[in-house]
Amino acid sequence: MTPAELAARLRLIVVTDRHAAAPRSVVEVVQAALAAGAPAIQLRDKEASARELLEGGRALLPLAREAGALFFVNDRVDVALALGADGVHVGPADLPVGALRSAVPHDFLIGTSTDDPESAVALEADGADYIGCGTVYPTATKPDAGYVIGLEGLDRVARAVSAPVVGIGGITPERASAVARTAASGIAVVSAVMGAADVSRVVGALLEPWRGRSGSPR
Repeated sequence: MTPAELAARLRLIVVTDRHAAAPRSVVEVVQAALAAGAPAIQLRDKEASARELLEGGRALLPLAREAGALFFVNDRVDVALALGADGVHVGPADLPVGALRSAVPHDFLIGTSTDDPESAVALEADGADYIGCGTVYPTATKPDAGYVIGLEGLDRVARAVSAPVVGIGGITPERASAVARTAASGIAVVSAVMGAADVSRVVGALLEPWRGRSGSPR
Protein backbone atom coordinates (compact mmCIF):
# COMPACT_ATOMS: atom_id res chain seq x y z
CA MET A 1 0.00 0.00 0.00
CA THR A 2 1.47 3.36 -1.02
CA PRO A 3 1.44 6.34 1.37
CA ALA A 4 -1.25 7.96 -0.80
CA GLU A 5 -3.44 4.86 -0.67
CA LEU A 6 -2.95 4.57 3.07
CA ALA A 7 -3.74 8.26 3.56
CA ALA A 8 -7.09 7.79 1.85
CA ARG A 9 -7.90 5.03 4.34
CA LEU A 10 -6.85 7.09 7.37
CA ARG A 11 -9.21 10.03 6.91
CA LEU A 12 -10.85 9.01 10.17
CA ILE A 13 -9.61 6.56 12.79
CA VAL A 14 -12.23 5.80 15.41
CA VAL A 15 -10.44 4.89 18.66
CA THR A 16 -12.47 2.76 21.04
CA ASP A 17 -13.25 3.72 24.63
CA ARG A 18 -15.72 1.57 26.57
CA HIS A 19 -16.29 4.25 29.19
CA ALA A 20 -17.23 6.88 26.60
CA ALA A 21 -19.47 4.37 24.82
CA ALA A 22 -21.43 3.39 27.95
CA PRO A 23 -24.17 2.44 28.45
CA ARG A 24 -23.83 1.09 24.91
CA SER A 25 -21.24 -1.54 24.10
CA VAL A 26 -18.11 -0.76 22.08
CA VAL A 27 -19.37 -3.21 19.45
CA GLU A 28 -22.61 -1.29 19.08
CA VAL A 29 -20.85 2.06 18.57
CA VAL A 30 -18.27 0.61 16.19
CA GLN A 31 -21.00 -1.02 14.11
CA ALA A 32 -22.71 2.34 13.74
CA ALA A 33 -19.45 4.10 12.89
CA LEU A 34 -18.56 1.54 10.23
CA ALA A 35 -22.05 1.70 8.74
CA ALA A 36 -21.59 5.48 8.44
CA GLY A 37 -18.31 5.03 6.54
CA ALA A 38 -15.56 5.11 9.17
CA PRO A 39 -12.52 3.79 7.25
CA ALA A 40 -10.38 2.71 10.24
CA ILE A 41 -10.87 1.44 13.78
CA GLN A 42 -8.29 1.30 16.57
CA LEU A 43 -8.95 -1.00 19.51
CA ARG A 44 -7.70 0.78 22.62
CA ASP A 45 -8.27 -0.20 26.24
CA LYS A 46 -5.46 0.55 28.67
CA GLU A 47 -7.27 -1.30 31.48
CA ALA A 48 -7.79 -4.57 29.60
CA SER A 49 -5.55 -7.61 29.83
CA ALA A 50 -4.08 -9.14 26.68
CA ARG A 51 -6.73 -11.85 26.82
CA GLU A 52 -9.52 -9.28 27.16
CA LEU A 53 -8.14 -7.26 24.25
CA LEU A 54 -8.00 -10.40 22.15
CA GLU A 55 -11.63 -11.17 22.93
CA GLY A 56 -12.63 -7.60 22.13
CA GLY A 57 -10.71 -7.71 18.89
CA ARG A 58 -12.39 -10.96 17.88
CA ALA A 59 -15.74 -9.21 18.17
CA LEU A 60 -14.67 -6.11 16.25
CA LEU A 61 -12.32 -7.37 13.54
CA PRO A 62 -14.99 -9.20 11.50
CA LEU A 63 -17.09 -6.03 11.48
CA ALA A 64 -14.16 -4.01 10.14
CA ARG A 65 -13.40 -6.67 7.52
CA GLU A 66 -17.01 -6.73 6.33
CA ALA A 67 -16.98 -2.94 6.02
CA GLY A 68 -13.61 -2.84 4.24
CA ALA A 69 -12.09 -0.80 7.07
CA LEU A 70 -8.58 -1.02 8.52
CA PHE A 71 -8.26 -2.45 12.01
CA PHE A 72 -5.47 -1.50 14.44
CA VAL A 73 -4.66 -2.47 18.02
CA ASN A 74 -3.21 0.13 20.37
CA ASP A 75 0.13 -0.78 22.02
CA ARG A 76 -0.15 -4.57 21.95
CA VAL A 77 1.62 -5.92 18.87
CA ASP A 78 1.20 -9.46 20.22
CA VAL A 79 -2.57 -9.08 20.28
CA ALA A 80 -2.58 -7.41 16.86
CA LEU A 81 -0.61 -10.29 15.32
CA ALA A 82 -2.69 -12.94 17.08
CA LEU A 83 -5.85 -11.35 15.69
CA GLY A 84 -4.51 -10.88 12.19
CA ALA A 85 -5.14 -7.15 12.48
CA ASP A 86 -3.91 -4.73 9.83
CA GLY A 87 -1.51 -3.10 12.23
CA VAL A 88 -0.60 -1.65 15.60
CA HIS A 89 -0.24 1.84 17.02
CA VAL A 90 2.63 2.26 19.47
CA GLY A 91 3.70 5.14 21.67
CA PRO A 92 7.09 6.36 22.94
CA ALA A 93 7.07 3.90 25.86
CA ASP A 94 6.32 0.87 23.69
CA LEU A 95 8.66 -1.23 21.55
CA PRO A 96 10.73 0.95 19.18
CA VAL A 97 9.42 1.21 15.63
CA GLY A 98 12.67 -0.08 14.13
CA ALA A 99 12.59 -3.22 16.26
CA LEU A 100 8.96 -3.84 15.38
CA ARG A 101 9.53 -3.31 11.67
CA SER A 102 12.13 -6.07 11.58
CA ALA A 103 9.91 -8.49 13.48
CA VAL A 104 6.49 -8.17 11.78
CA PRO A 105 5.26 -9.10 8.30
CA HIS A 106 6.17 -6.58 5.59
CA ASP A 107 2.54 -5.59 5.02
CA PHE A 108 1.79 -5.13 8.73
CA LEU A 109 1.11 -1.43 9.38
CA ILE A 110 2.88 0.43 12.18
CA GLY A 111 1.55 3.72 13.48
CA THR A 112 3.28 5.76 16.13
CA SER A 113 2.97 9.13 17.86
CA THR A 114 5.01 12.31 17.95
CA ASP A 115 4.42 16.04 17.84
CA ASP A 116 7.97 16.89 16.76
CA PRO A 117 8.94 17.16 13.06
CA GLU A 118 12.47 15.81 13.54
CA SER A 119 11.20 12.83 15.49
CA ALA A 120 8.61 12.19 12.80
CA VAL A 121 11.35 12.05 10.15
CA ALA A 122 13.34 9.56 12.25
CA LEU A 123 10.29 7.40 12.94
CA GLU A 124 9.42 7.30 9.26
CA ALA A 125 12.98 6.23 8.47
CA ASP A 126 12.66 3.47 11.10
CA GLY A 127 9.62 2.09 9.30
CA ALA A 128 6.53 3.87 10.65
CA ASP A 129 3.68 3.79 8.12
CA TYR A 130 1.81 6.69 9.66
CA ILE A 131 2.22 9.26 12.43
CA GLY A 132 -0.38 10.21 15.02
CA CYS A 133 0.17 13.84 15.98
CA GLY A 134 -1.25 15.92 18.80
CA THR A 135 -2.60 17.15 21.02
CA VAL A 136 -4.21 19.44 18.40
CA TYR A 137 -6.90 20.84 20.72
CA PRO A 138 -7.33 20.49 24.49
CA THR A 139 -8.79 17.10 25.41
CA ALA A 140 -10.02 15.42 28.56
CA THR A 141 -9.86 11.93 27.02
CA LYS A 142 -6.13 11.49 27.65
CA PRO A 143 -4.89 13.38 30.72
CA ASP A 144 -1.30 12.46 29.78
CA ALA A 145 -1.62 13.68 26.20
CA GLY A 146 0.86 16.52 26.69
CA TYR A 147 0.73 20.15 25.66
CA VAL A 148 -1.45 21.47 22.86
CA ILE A 149 0.48 21.96 19.61
CA GLY A 150 -2.41 23.47 17.67
CA LEU A 151 -3.03 23.38 13.94
CA GLU A 152 0.35 24.97 13.23
CA GLY A 153 2.22 22.23 15.08
CA LEU A 154 0.24 19.54 13.29
CA ASP A 155 0.96 21.14 9.92
CA ARG A 156 4.70 21.30 10.62
CA VAL A 157 4.86 17.58 11.37
CA ALA A 158 2.73 16.69 8.34
CA ARG A 159 4.97 18.68 6.01
CA ALA A 160 8.12 17.05 7.39
CA VAL A 161 7.32 13.50 6.24
CA SER A 162 5.82 11.66 3.28
CA ALA A 163 3.99 9.18 5.52
CA PRO A 164 0.39 10.08 6.38
CA VAL A 165 0.00 12.19 9.52
CA VAL A 166 -3.21 11.93 11.53
CA GLY A 167 -4.22 14.69 13.92
CA ILE A 168 -5.58 13.70 17.33
CA GLY A 169 -6.79 15.49 20.43
CA GLY A 170 -10.01 17.40 20.97
CA ILE A 171 -11.18 17.10 17.36
CA THR A 172 -14.93 17.51 16.91
CA PRO A 173 -17.16 17.82 13.83
CA GLU A 174 -16.97 21.59 14.23
CA ARG A 175 -13.15 21.53 14.21
CA ALA A 176 -12.62 18.92 11.48
CA SER A 177 -12.69 21.46 8.65
CA ALA A 178 -9.84 23.45 10.17
CA VAL A 179 -7.75 20.30 10.57
CA ALA A 180 -8.47 19.33 6.95
CA ARG A 181 -6.92 22.62 5.80
CA THR A 182 -3.54 21.53 7.19
CA ALA A 183 -1.21 19.05 5.47
CA ALA A 184 -2.49 16.23 7.71
CA SER A 185 -4.03 13.23 5.99
CA GLY A 186 -6.79 12.61 8.50
CA ILE A 187 -7.95 12.63 12.09
CA ALA A 188 -8.28 10.19 14.99
CA VAL A 189 -11.07 10.67 17.51
CA VAL A 190 -12.17 8.97 20.69
CA SER A 191 -15.04 10.61 22.57
CA ALA A 192 -16.39 12.55 19.58
CA VAL A 193 -17.63 9.25 18.13
CA MET A 194 -17.66 6.84 21.08
CA GLY A 195 -19.74 9.24 23.16
CA ALA A 196 -21.95 10.54 20.35
CA ALA A 197 -25.71 10.28 20.69
CA ASP A 198 -25.96 10.05 16.88
CA VAL A 199 -22.88 8.16 15.74
CA SER A 200 -23.84 8.17 12.07
CA ARG A 201 -24.28 11.95 11.94
CA VAL A 202 -20.99 12.61 13.74
CA VAL A 203 -18.97 10.22 11.55
CA GLY A 204 -20.44 11.83 8.43
CA ALA A 205 -19.60 15.30 9.70
CA LEU A 206 -16.03 14.30 10.59
CA LEU A 207 -15.45 12.78 7.14
CA GLU A 208 -17.08 15.53 5.08
CA PRO A 209 -14.14 18.00 5.05
CA TRP A 210 -11.83 15.29 3.68
CA ARG A 211 -13.98 14.30 0.72
CA GLY A 212 -12.29 16.83 -1.54
CA ARG A 213 -8.89 15.18 -1.07
CA SER A 214 -7.59 12.79 -3.72
CA GLY A 215 -8.85 9.31 -3.02
CA SER A 216 -11.96 8.42 -1.05
CA PRO A 217 -12.38 7.51 2.61
CA ARG A 218 -12.79 3.88 1.49
